[in-house]
Amino acid sequence: MKSPLPWLVFVGALAIGTGVYFYYWRNASVPESPPPVAAVEPAPKRLEAPRILHPVPEAPAAGLALPPLASSDSLITETVTGLFGRESYARFFYPEGLVRRFVATIDNLPRKTAAGRLMPVKPVPGIFVVTGNEKGIELGAENALRYRPYVLAMEAVEAKRLVATYVRLYPLFQTAYQELGYPQGYFNDRLVQAIDDLLAAPDIAAPRLAQPKVLYQFADADLEDRSAGQKMMMRMGIGNAARVKDKLRAIRRELTGQLTAP
Repeated sequence: MKSPLPWLVFVGALAIGTGVYFYYWRNASVPESPPPVAAVEPAPKRLEAPRILHPVPEAPAAGLALPPLASSDSLITETVTGLFGRESYARFFYPEGLVRRFVATIDNLPRKTAAGRLMPVKPVPGIFVVTGNEKGIELGAENALRYRPYVLAMEAVEAKRLVATYVRLYPLFQTAYQELGYPQGYFNDRLVQAIDDLLAAPDIAAPRLAQPKVLYQFADADLEDRSAGQKMMMRMGIGNAARVKDKLRAIRRELTGQLTAP
């Protein structure tokens, strides 16, 4: 039976994964799909308990029996397809390794770069558009429209139900995080950290750009030095970013009881 519950992988990926593929802002068409994520060797069975800052609430005893991470693709596909339909699943997602892709993306967003080949959702379609000339370049207003379907899909999912599903599936995310190279880490802490980093992105209506060679970058050195996630938030347009931040605050409140970090 297909689960009707929302899935944090979808909203989280749309909220903080869309557009990162264009980190280098190539003024070109969308590239071909990246290769599937390679399997990772399992972490040691006996691990020391991680230091937990944001514990995940305990899931109900009765309910979904989770398969091993290596065999979870069919469950994840069924969950997403059951909620959004096959057309939306094919439109937005890569079909394999979504849990590992999501975990790797969350881990990378607060860093300077985030690998496009690890994204759980497909790149935003269309061509990166700018306005102006060599004396002054800005983001084109048309770029915001490219992100709009992702933002609308994100807003359609209730944060409470979303987090409830995440809690139920959490052992899969935790396993993937440990396999990623953090045997003593706690994935939910990294997720909250990534959300806080995204919420700290500056609200700038039309950031100035520079094109020293082929690739675009922010003209302001402080903006260019920001994390991959924050630069993605600035690229999607101030209106879209505000709506994404509203959803992220709601998710954070459900996860931690707080809208933002104290």
